[in-house]
Amino acid sequence: MHIHIQHETTYRYSTPAKHSFQHLRMTPRNFDGQHIVNWRLDMNIEGRLKETEDSFGNILHHMSAEGPISSIKILAEGDIITFNTNGIITGLAEKIPNILYLRDTQLTRIQPELIDFTYNATRNEVNDLNKCHSLLSSIHDCMLFDNNATTVTTTAYESFSNKKGVCQDFAHIFLTCARFLNIPARYVSGYYVRNDIDRQTAGHAWAEAYIPDLGWIGFDPAHGISPNERYVRLATALDYNGAAPIKGTIVGGLGEDMNISIHIFSPQDPKDTHQLLIQ
Repeated sequence: MHIHIQHETTYRYSTPAKHSFQHLRMTPRNFDGQHIVNWRLDMNIEGRLKETEDSFGNILHHMSAEGPISSIKILAEGDIITFNTNGIITGLAEKIPNILYLRDTQLTRIQPELIDFTYNATRNEVNDLNKCHSLLSSIHDCMLFDNNATTVTTTAYESFSNKKGVCQDFAHIFLTCARFLNIPARYVSGYYVRNDIDRQTAGHAWAEAYIPDLGWIGFDPAHGISPNERYVRLATALDYNGAAPIKGTIVGGLGEDMNISIHIFSPQDPKDTHQLLIQ
């Protein structure tokens, strides 16, 4: 599938900021499930943009700018060709041992209620793949998607207790349960092409689990499926904090207001997709 993405993040300050430093994980990587045709990062002010790689293998940009800054607009845009690999992730150089993805975090700490839920969801399954699929469907069935129920600091246990949350929360619950079962699992940030709208106010998030003899496989409990050609994979980490598209600090700059606009669409033209692939 040919997918075009235009992701704009705008910060405005009632009192200008003196300095801004941002970490951007907004550049996707090639793997067997996606081919990056073109991609660019840009900002509306003078500053420095340095590309590096973090410990998880994500493309990381360090952005810094000197003030006075009354607004910052960060643009990520490009064309990607995606392929349905049934959720299986191949063609990536893994940077850290799988065992490290068993480590819990403040956002994914196990609690008794989640232990009971995990046992009930997986008690009839004999292998890790089936256990993950059971977790996928069980989380999808018991949770209500609610944009106003949680924040980026909400833990897996808190969202599970209220049975409400967004894709980030669904992913954190999956990670917590999978790691309790001794299955390495990681958080994934990215995008999803919807059928109903092409303008969105947030990206998407899901999880990946390591299954022996198969490798890393994606599980999206928010939709109850494994990722397909409608998904664009951006970054991975132990939880949201390590894979957030933008994280940073400013000096000064009171009264911050942030607006996110994401335009995601597929031209749905086979000839156009073919031309992009041979470029």
